[in-house]
Amino acid sequence: MTPLETIAPVTHDLGALRVRRVLPSRGRTMVGPFIFVDEFGPAQLALGQAMDVRPHPHINLATVTWLFDGEFAGAIDHRDSLGTFATIRPGQVNLMTAGSGIVHSERSPAEERSAGPRLYGMQTWLALPDALEEIAPAFEARTDLPLVEDACASARVIMGSLWGVTAPTTCHAATIYAEIVLAPSGTLPIDAEADERAVMLVGGEAGLDGQALEPFVLTILTPGAAMRLASDKGGRIMLLGGEAFATRRHVWWNFVSSRRERIEQAKADWREGRFPKVPGDEQEWIPIPEQPKTVSYP
Repeated sequence: MTPLETIAPVTHDLGALRVRRVLPSRGRTMVGPFIFVDEFGPAQLALGQAMDVRPHPHINLATVTWLFDGEFAGAIDHRDSLGTFATIRPGQVNLMTAGSGIVHSERSPAEERSAGPRLYGMQTWLALPDALEEIAPAFEARTDLPLVEDACASARVIMGSLWGVTAPTTCHAATIYAEIVLAPSGTLPIDAEADERAVMLVGGEAGLDGQALEPFVLTILTPGAAMRLASDKGGRIMLLGGEAFATRRHVWWNFVSSRRERIEQAKADWREGRFPKVPGDEQEWIPIPEQPKTVSYP
């Protein structure tokens, strides 16, 4: 069998929290509309520690935050410049559409700080299609997500249509996104309809058509091929992908766009304070870095 394409993560250690980034990478910028893929945790922060991502801007993308249930289940308080306040918990997808521009912050809830916050989940960004890059900012949180299951496998469909069911989450481009949990001896087929697909093992162990998946490595699936996940001892896997974009996307820091000049404008707008404030979190912000960790490559 021909080896599948894989992307090893770049790992950032933030004290007790480890963040692993697979997209964008030097070899590949996108899988379907997914242009940024971070996995974080599992982590138990010490007393007095917390997640405190200060207000920062985005344009021309949508962020998707998903937390895992289990021993390290935690929560994140989201605030944005639309006036939204939402506490993200396992089983709830938070979709924030930046469009023409939005600012948000992500912090550990007050009730978790006293016990030492737990964090385990995914944050991904979706590039917006050409005609929708500058749509009005929006936010939605959904818990009414379909679950497909049998005795040894379950799949929560977060976005798009998979295994005969469709999630109600807004999709600006054709998107698939799901969390798969396999019990020992569990198997699950992977639909072949999407233009581009990838899987990431985020817990336990699993294989794809007999090839073992490496933890936290993004494995790109063969286009159009029906494939099957299996696990001897149990595992948790994320499936993501969707339509391939014909127009290139550029990434610089928290900005994504089909036009480099749009990113330059966003940089200037953030430096000059032209983005809106986040109600309830107005005293702090993240300055533009000289050399951001998140970039696309020529």
